[in-house]
Amino acid sequence: MTSARRQALGVQARRTGRTGEIVAAFWLMAKGWRILAANLRTHGVEIDLLARRGAVLAVVEVKARANLDAALAAVTPDQQARLRRAGLALAARPQSEGLSMRLDLIALAPGRLPRHIPDAWPDVAVWQGVGSRS
Repeated sequence: MTSARRQALGVQARRTGRTGEIVAAFWLMAKGWRILAANLRTHGVEIDLLARRGAVLAVVEVKARANLDAALAAVTPDQQARLRRAGLALAARPQSEGLSMRLDLIALAPGRLPRHIPDAWPDVAVWQGVGSRS
């Protein structure tokens, strides 16, 4: 694969990812969530969306794939661990006090409605020192 072709594929992938994040943000807002940040970088990890509804603060990973099953399976254990570390860093901030935190996933596929999976990785999202998870 040529360098130009590889670069073009990378540009297209980033464009698809950003479009997916916009769709996911609107989907969450329609469900009553407030988007606090998009493409937030913390501790070397990019959080696609940071959203809040009531006392729940969600670190939201957005995955767009050819079908929903592929999107659901696209987050590797290493990426889950990085998201958890980023969430823990956010939980340590004073403005997060009293909020329960979790890792959510929004899966996107062409021709399908977005699928929001709250607490997508409950075995990963063990928040120490943060209020009860909901």
